[in-house]
Amino acid sequence: MTDATYVPPKVWTWNKESGGRFASINRPIAGATHDKPLPIGKHPLQLYSLGTPNGVKVTIMLEELLALGHAGAEYDAWLINIGEGDQFGSGFVEANPNSKIPALVDHSGSKPIRIFESGAILIHLAEKFGAFLPTETAARAECLSWLFWQMGSAPFLGGGFGHFYAYAPYKMEYPINRYAMEVKRQMDVLDRNLAERRFVAGDDYTIADMAIWPWYGGLAKGLLYEAGEFLSVQDYKNVIRWADDLAARPAVRRGRMVNRTFGEPSSQLRERHDASDFDTKTQDKLEAK
Repeated sequence: MTDATYVPPKVWTWNKESGGRFASINRPIAGATHDKPLPIGKHPLQLYSLGTPNGVKVTIMLEELLALGHAGAEYDAWLINIGEGDQFGSGFVEANPNSKIPALVDHSGSKPIRIFESGAILIHLAEKFGAFLPTETAARAECLSWLFWQMGSAPFLGGGFGHFYAYAPYKMEYPINRYAMEVKRQMDVLDRNLAERRFVAGDDYTIADMAIWPWYGGLAKGLLYEAGEFLSVQDYKNVIRWADDLAARPAVRRGRMVNRTFGEPSSQLRERHDASDFDTKTQDKLEAK
């Protein structure tokens, strides 16, 4: 059946076979499907994630904090394999009832604090360590506005354009055109903003950059959905300049490796429990043993 002949029924029912590539991990109800406690490592900050754009936001932030000398930002990063349904384990659902990566549990206080949603995690860490989030009222408002712009916009890029362009069981003109138009509009918003600024929120590097770069920087560099030519990303020259600037940061390069399960084995650090893991436990080194 094509989208041109589909007529919605009066009452929707779940058809497991109609979900495309991610049918095995999507369902219309919440909650755990199996008992599985989360592991806890040696550091106060315990991250449960995967190296998707939303996960990369947080590992970049943690690596940037460590680069500034915040020893309390040391963390364990545990791999949550969403393709195998790890996000529906009882421990992960307790950390994030929405069953989406990333989830952070902060054990530094008298009681553990769970934080879910990547934007909330970035704000928690920024406020905890007093870094990458301005304190002056206007600058803080600008930074948070761009952070929430990303949180509100990315579903059009990922769940909308990315799904229908790259993952749907067959190509459908209407949704691809609808979401391509919106993604290009968003890229233009960002490009116009970066024409006048070094970073997204102004002169300073902030959590807004960390949130936006894995999605829109990745798109500008042709790293998402192999859609660069289709979307003419070369037209967004200011976004490309900004994306390259961030990609050159050592902490960004490290953050992009953590919980990564694809790409060159040397770029994959599937779990991170110590800073030395970048030198000794990337996938290429583990496979060579």
